[in-house]
Amino acid sequence: MTNRNLPYVPPLSRPTTLTEWQAQRQRIRQTLLSLLGDLPPKTTPEVELLERGQREGIPFEHFRFHNGDPLGGAGAIVTGYLLLPQRQDRPVPAIQYLHWHGGEYDVGKEQLWRQGSRGILIAQELVSRGYVVLAIDAYGFGERAGTGPDGPEERGGQEEASWAKLNLWYGRTLWGMMLRDEQLALDYLLTRPEVDGQRVATMGMSMGSTRAWWHMALDERVRCGIGIACLTRYQDLIQAGALVSHGIYFFVPNFLRHFDTEAVVALCAPRPLLLLNGEHDRGTPVSGVEAINAAVEPIYALYSQPTHYRSLVYSNVGHEWTPAMWEETLQWLETHL
Repeated sequence: MTNRNLPYVPPLSRPTTLTEWQAQRQRIRQTLLSLLGDLPPKTTPEVELLERGQREGIPFEHFRFHNGDPLGGAGAIVTGYLLLPQRQDRPVPAIQYLHWHGGEYDVGKEQLWRQGSRGILIAQELVSRGYVVLAIDAYGFGERAGTGPDGPEERGGQEEASWAKLNLWYGRTLWGMMLRDEQLALDYLLTRPEVDGQRVATMGMSMGSTRAWWHMALDERVRCGIGIACLTRYQDLIQAGALVSHGIYFFVPNFLRHFDTEAVVALCAPRPLLLLNGEHDRGTPVSGVEAINAAVEPIYALYSQPTHYRSLVYSNVGHEWTPAMWEETLQWLETHL
């Protein structure tokens, strides 16, 4: 733990009425969009089906679309999976699954086919309960690895850094482009006849968790959210000396001149949001989680929906997704989706 005298960060003011909050909410949202930079206009993606089949008994579609980025080159091609329940007689809820980082640049959306802490494939955990599931590769991950500005020989952290540098030169952020891809993927998800567009959740762990609550904050079409690990308040992260815990994608210029991450999380209200973190996760100082909860819980109360926000810190747990966290996740989806 460091002891830095940090510059002043404006706190999230506590509104006393819903009308007051709604005006404040609009200002925060506009500020966030401006901080993400001069992103290309969002266009409706034209999706190309690459493959349709079954994997581990789960019907799936492998697809891609161009995200409309004139700077992106091959990296502008977004690759993804759509997983479908075996039997449907009406539109069903859907989950936009956001993969983690972990330095596993070769994995990306393939995380769906990894075993969770309960020994069951993540894909099976979700599809077996009747959810349509969509996941895409982030910049530099999975099928998008080796498509960066410096060519196919550059991969991993160096490629990720090159994407960040290129975007900064053009007045925008890698984080903003990543979130934009998720919005485009959601556009596609909502065109699917199998999907009930009023019941779409976003969820993920680590980098996927952070993307989930940012995505939910900026896109009202996301009706429910779950984030496992990475509920990070930036001031507390600096004081903990833990900036190294997060990759370059994570940092948005000028953010702390306006507010800290409780402002982003608060934008999710009143939609159901579950946040699960471990007390020994270095990249998630508990003091920051407590500060976020103290700021966000009153916002949910203004909507008379205090139970729609649930934030838990697990004792003796690090940066992981435990069986208990999985049970909490599945119950949240069952209740709210």
